[in-house]
Amino acid sequence: MHATSPASGNREADLTSMYEQIERKSMFPFWARENEAHDDIKQLVSGPKAVPFRWSYKDDIQPLLAESARLISTENTDRRSLILINPGLAPRRATVSTLYTAYRQNDPNEIMPPHSHTASAIRFGLTGKQNFTGVEGEDITFLPGDMVLTPRDTWHNHGNLGNEPAVNLSVLDYPLVENLNALSFKHDYQENGEIVRKQSARFQTEYSRTVYGVGGLTPRFVDHRRGGGDSSPMFVYRYEAMRELLYRFRDWDESPHEGLLIEYTHPLRGGPVYRTMTFFMQMVRPGEKTLPLKQTANLLVSPFSGEGSMTVGESSFKLAPFDTVAVPSDTWVQYRNDHAEPLILFIASDEPALRAMGLFHQWGRTAQGDLIELV
Repeated sequence: MHATSPASGNREADLTSMYEQIERKSMFPFWARENEAHDDIKQLVSGPKAVPFRWSYKDDIQPLLAESARLISTENTDRRSLILINPGLAPRRATVSTLYTAYRQNDPNEIMPPHSHTASAIRFGLTGKQNFTGVEGEDITFLPGDMVLTPRDTWHNHGNLGNEPAVNLSVLDYPLVENLNALSFKHDYQENGEIVRKQSARFQTEYSRTVYGVGGLTPRFVDHRRGGGDSSPMFVYRYEAMRELLYRFRDWDESPHEGLLIEYTHPLRGGPVYRTMTFFMQMVRPGEKTLPLKQTANLLVSPFSGEGSMTVGESSFKLAPFDTVAVPSDTWVQYRNDHAEPLILFIASDEPALRAMGLFHQWGRTAQGDLIELV
């Protein structure tokens, strides 16, 4: 026997009272509602979403980096970085839903004290010849285009050993780890029972390149369990090698959707350097325009050299060196280069996390506009 509907005069008041109780008791009504066009799913997924967005290095980031370096002393803080916050996710510290990009300027001879955290991170050199990172006893001086790993739970510190300011960008899986309630930090690094501001070097100069720098060949006589054991033991990837490979393939037929795309990989097992995120460099050659690509992974795209443009959903962005563009998941993206020189992009993605959960998919459109499933 079905319940009798209440009189219409009382129903609106009863609905209002019920919804107030549901909200007050920290619940969510998962059913169709007249004021939401009877779309119960739309209600469920109507929370904050990342939006396509571009941060200009020249106009927005660099001036504030210089000003923060002038006003904020490293004697008073262990960090001095600018985190890019997606307008669709604000005030949450996230550039896309799972990752964030931050920029840092270190002035001459600045060294930050060591710390560690459960989020994994990378540093990518933009300017300066003496960017410095110490990771678990390996001192690394890196140049523009070099990528340095600071895996989860590794002690690391940053700085500048040169006589001119040095700028690098960081990418962290901080928002993902925070959502999993697994985020923690450690400070006050000690050696011999005393807190120190810089780790002592325990490995020879260029250890990562010496041990792992020859593709396909792995020394069996060294301990590869570094950085928690599940991330790449190669802590620095030099741009010199990446650039040589990009230009070696410059005249090859490439993916019409991704162009010339090269992934930074784990030297022992192959695949991404981290379980949660991966990194690429992409060359968009002069006169090239990629076909539309959409995927469930989020992307952070930072031009390293050259100029061009990209379309992200309904937004179009001009690209200049060291900008960052947020590409939210499930958003169509295309790259275009109308200039005489190649456009080189540094790209971060949460693809490994999605693959681990069986949620990674890619779709493309053909030159005729037909939809095809790629992955």
